[in-house]
Amino acid sequence: MGLFSPILGAMTGKAQHVIPNGNKWSVRRTGAERASKVFETQGEAVAQAKRLARNQAVNIYVHGRDGRIAKRIPFNPDLFSYKD
Repeated sequence: MGLFSPILGAMTGKAQHVIPNGNKWSVRRTGAERASKVFETQGEAVAQAKRLARNQAVNIYVHGRDGRIAKRIPFNPDLFSYKD
Protein backbone atom coordinates (compact mmCIF):
# COMPACT_ATOMS: atom_id res chain seq x y z
CA MET A 1 0.00 0.00 0.00
CA GLY A 2 1.43 3.37 -1.02
CA LEU A 3 1.83 6.31 1.29
CA PHE A 4 -1.38 8.01 0.14
CA SER A 5 -3.52 4.91 -0.41
CA PRO A 6 -5.62 5.31 2.79
CA ILE A 7 -6.49 8.88 1.90
CA LEU A 8 -7.40 7.98 -1.68
CA GLY A 9 -9.54 5.03 -0.57
CA ALA A 10 -11.89 7.29 1.36
CA MET A 11 -12.17 9.61 -1.64
CA THR A 12 -13.02 7.03 -4.33
CA GLY A 13 -16.72 6.71 -3.54
CA LYS A 14 -16.25 3.16 -2.33
CA ALA A 15 -17.60 2.44 1.14
CA GLN A 16 -18.99 -0.22 3.43
CA HIS A 17 -22.74 -0.04 4.04
CA VAL A 18 -24.68 -1.48 6.99
CA ILE A 19 -28.15 -2.16 5.64
CA PRO A 20 -31.34 -3.82 6.89
CA ASN A 21 -31.92 -7.36 5.64
CA GLY A 22 -35.32 -8.53 6.82
CA ASN A 23 -35.03 -8.69 10.61
CA LYS A 24 -31.23 -8.80 10.40
CA TRP A 25 -28.42 -6.49 9.25
CA SER A 26 -26.00 -6.91 6.35
CA VAL A 27 -22.63 -5.44 5.50
CA ARG A 28 -22.18 -4.70 1.81
CA ARG A 29 -19.48 -2.90 -0.16
CA THR A 30 -20.59 -0.12 -2.51
CA GLY A 31 -21.63 -1.70 -5.80
CA ALA A 32 -21.69 -5.28 -4.48
CA GLU A 33 -24.70 -7.42 -5.30
CA ARG A 34 -24.39 -9.61 -2.24
CA ALA A 35 -23.72 -8.92 1.41
CA SER A 36 -20.32 -9.88 2.76
CA LYS A 37 -22.01 -11.10 5.95
CA VAL A 38 -25.37 -10.98 7.78
CA PHE A 39 -25.75 -10.24 11.51
CA GLU A 40 -28.48 -10.38 14.14
CA THR A 41 -27.89 -6.81 15.34
CA GLN A 42 -26.94 -3.51 13.75
CA GLY A 43 -24.10 -3.14 16.27
CA GLU A 44 -22.50 -6.41 15.18
CA ALA A 45 -22.78 -5.33 11.56
CA VAL A 46 -21.19 -1.95 12.29
CA ALA A 47 -18.26 -3.65 14.06
CA GLN A 48 -17.69 -5.88 11.01
CA ALA A 49 -18.01 -2.91 8.64
CA LYS A 50 -15.29 -1.12 10.63
CA ARG A 51 -12.97 -4.13 10.35
CA LEU A 52 -13.51 -4.40 6.60
CA ALA A 53 -13.41 -0.67 5.92
CA ARG A 54 -10.24 -0.13 7.95
CA ASN A 55 -8.36 -2.44 5.57
CA GLN A 56 -9.83 -0.59 2.58
CA ALA A 57 -9.52 2.91 4.11
CA VAL A 58 -13.11 3.79 3.19
CA ASN A 59 -16.09 5.43 4.90
CA ILE A 60 -19.00 3.54 6.46
CA TYR A 61 -22.66 4.35 5.91
CA VAL A 62 -25.15 3.01 8.44
CA HIS A 63 -28.69 2.80 7.07
CA GLY A 64 -31.86 2.82 9.15
CA ARG A 65 -34.67 0.27 8.93
CA ASP A 66 -36.22 2.45 6.22
CA GLY A 67 -33.10 1.98 4.07
CA ARG A 68 -32.06 5.63 4.22
CA ILE A 69 -28.59 6.60 5.40
CA ALA A 70 -28.85 7.40 9.09
CA LYS A 71 -25.17 7.88 9.95
CA ARG A 72 -21.85 8.33 8.18
CA ILE A 73 -18.73 7.11 9.94
CA PRO A 74 -15.81 8.83 8.19
CA PHE A 75 -12.39 7.28 7.84
CA ASN A 76 -9.78 9.45 9.53
CA PRO A 77 -6.51 9.11 7.57
CA ASP A 78 -4.56 10.90 10.30
CA LEU A 79 -5.41 8.20 12.83
CA PHE A 80 -6.14 5.35 10.36
CA SER A 81 -9.31 4.75 12.36
CA TYR A 82 -12.92 5.93 12.61
CA LYS A 83 -14.62 8.77 14.45
CA ASP A 84 -18.03 7.83 15.82
